[in-house]
Amino acid sequence: MNIYSRRLRWKYFLFITAIIIGVASLLYTNKLVRKLASEERKKVELWAKATNLIVKTDISGEYLDFLLNVIQYNATVPVIVVDTNDNILFHKNLDTLKIQNEKYIKRKLEKMKQENEPIEIIISEEFREYLYYDRSTILTKLIIYPYVQLAIILLFILVSYFAFSSSRKAEQNQVWVGLSKETAHQLGTPISSLLAWLEMLKLKIENKEILEEFEKDIKRLEVITERFSKIGSKPKLKKQNIIYIINNVVNYLKTRSSNKIIFKLGFPEDEILVSLNSSLFEWVIENVCKNAIDAIEGSGTIEISIADHTQVVYIDITDSGKGIPKSKYKTIFKPGFTTKEHGWGLGLSLTNRIIEEYHGGKIFVHESELGKGTKIRIVLKK
Repeated sequence: MNIYSRRLRWKYFLFITAIIIGVASLLYTNKLVRKLASEERKKVELWAKATNLIVKTDISGEYLDFLLNVIQYNATVPVIVVDTNDNILFHKNLDTLKIQNEKYIKRKLEKMKQENEPIEIIISEEFREYLYYDRSTILTKLIIYPYVQLAIILLFILVSYFAFSSSRKAEQNQVWVGLSKETAHQLGTPISSLLAWLEMLKLKIENKEILEEFEKDIKRLEVITERFSKIGSKPKLKKQNIIYIINNVVNYLKTRSSNKIIFKLGFPEDEILVSLNSSLFEWVIENVCKNAIDAIEGSGTIEISIADHTQVVYIDITDSGKGIPKSKYKTIFKPGFTTKEHGWGLGLSLTNRIIEEYHGGKIFVHESELGKGTKIRIVLKK
């Protein structure tokens, strides 16, 4: 399993864990809400019974005090008492700033009717009253609380995620730059030695073809060193013929790849000038083509076409390889993603960085079909 896949699994694990915690909190709170709602109904029923006893019976003394205390005890649950014709007889624990407004009380009554069954108070055989009640402030807050809690948890997770992502990206950038600069520095000394040895060999070896190939490879090392030295610093861009640059890369790859890999080029006749850094852009084309060669796994074709759309240029690199699942279209450009057993997963990540950050363009999987091939599209501004 590659580094990116492991990191992705950890993200899913943490996200699912957060959901489980949130759902468990919501279920537990709902259980408490049901219990509290049941207790409130019992409290209102007790209040109604106490009121009924005071009205129906002739009582006094401690018993009367007890019943009055029961009535006074309800200081949180809003109640409205009406007669059989829905005339409001009494109300308690409503908003003191709004109770002067009759429309407010009627709206509250309609709300209470929808939410709870009324409690009947039998005054006499001919006269009855009905008590309606609403949730207390405490119960209302308890119902809202888990949703507020979940929102705060999600907000915290999002803020933490973006903060850690930004921090990790900054750290990765420092690692990229440090690694690239050190690689360029380390390559400098042996390349200088190789150049010196090449000059000595020219004096002793008569086979010019071997020496020419040897010299090409040393120059290639110099180009690679130059590429690494430019990572981390803003490269200078200038108008260059993109057709000429891609042709150079293809000619190099042809000599370094199997004869079973056929390159097909579809370029316009006229030159196309694009602002770019030739050294880094050659690296991009090389990386994409090398991945295409790996995907082909034997014999196949790599087609490279260029389309000029006035303000932008499309470069399409299409291979006849094994294809990419749709779920991996964006993943392949992430650091650490690789399908190779001993790969580091840095090639396409560097490619993405060069195109998007240094050239202000886009690179993405335009289309792919498993078993048939993949088309990678690069979009550059002219």
